[in-house]
Amino acid sequence: TDVEKGAGWRPLFDGKTTAGWTGVGKADFPAKGWVVEDGTLKHVAKGGGGDVVTKDHFGDFEFSWEWKIAKGANSGVKYNLPNPKKALGFEYQLMDDEGHSDGKNRTHQTAGLYDLLEPAKDRKLNPPGEWNHSRIVVDGNRVEHWLNGAKTVEFEMGEGIKAQVAKSKYKNAAGFGIKTKSPILLQDHGDEIAFRNLKVRELPAK
Repeated sequence: TDVEKGAGWRPLFDGKTTAGWTGVGKADFPAKGWVVEDGTLKHVAKGGGGDVVTKDHFGDFEFSWEWKIAKGANSGVKYNLPNPKKALGFEYQLMDDEGHSDGKNRTHQTAGLYDLLEPAKDRKLNPPGEWNHSRIVVDGNRVEHWLNGAKTVEFEMGEGIKAQVAKSKYKNAAGFGIKTKSPILLQDHGDEIAFRNLKVRELPAK
């Protein structure tokens, strides 16, 4: 909307094409797995294709999107990638917490920081087949995850998350947890998920 544009927002998906997106470490968008359907960017179950990333890189930003996941499905949004050519970075988990076995692990649940921080217990997660609204805010080293209007995670990059990284699957990943400018990634975890209203606004660098 004009109000959103005035506040610095811009779309990352036009609802019609895959312009502005590529496969991870590739020049082109995947030829399979991902489709534009009814104004959404959708990954088809077992469709392949791999993860996709924005062509633009972001340092301080607010990213807002809506998503709808299939029953038993798993996906995620990644950011702050140490190496933009690899699908490794902080992950805002997107999942059917009740229908997927990984949902038993609190640090792997929706709107948490995957394998590092649990989401707020009182978060409101709509069930598979219904739309959810999520946001990621990176302002300096401070990061927030939001789900359906409520904050679910807050942490500081670098020293603030160092202890959690050391105990996680990322402990030997070079540069993981240190702030960097990188693309935003949508994950292909082999399951069905649809995204829409993907938009971003860049914040003043700190």
